[in-house]
Amino acid sequence: MDDLDRDLLSALRHNARTSVSSLAATTGASRATVTARIERLVDNGTITAFTIRTGHETRSAGVRAIVMIEVLGKLADKVADQLRGLPQVRALHSTNGKWDFIAELEDRDLASFDETLRRIRLINGINTTESNILLKTSKMGF
Repeated sequence: MDDLDRDLLSALRHNARTSVSSLAATTGASRATVTARIERLVDNGTITAFTIRTGHETRSAGVRAIVMIEVLGKLADKVADQLRGLPQVRALHSTNGKWDFIAELEDRDLASFDETLRRIRLINGINTTESNILLKTSKMGF
């Protein structure tokens, strides 16, 4: 990956709908080069999807939170399978240190969030959880 690839990725992260012509003008590369580079980034798996994120989706969840999870013994795979099965879990990250997993949750309101936390805490193998409700997000994406 070179500077042109990084510039293209950065521009597409900011706006996945940026036209090839605009990308070419911004980077100083030809349209054919930009097209070939994007195709290569897709083919090699660097780019896996072009997508949009709307303000409505960000505001639609009444409660967004992260939940840090400590797992007992060697039950991480079973715990992860159960967590991935919960529709409120939008992302699940394995980590090092005290917490084995960090789950990103979205729920419609505090009562539903409380029920989701109760269900998570009942999963066999979960030792401890710590939750933080997300109040405001100022940057999405990379």
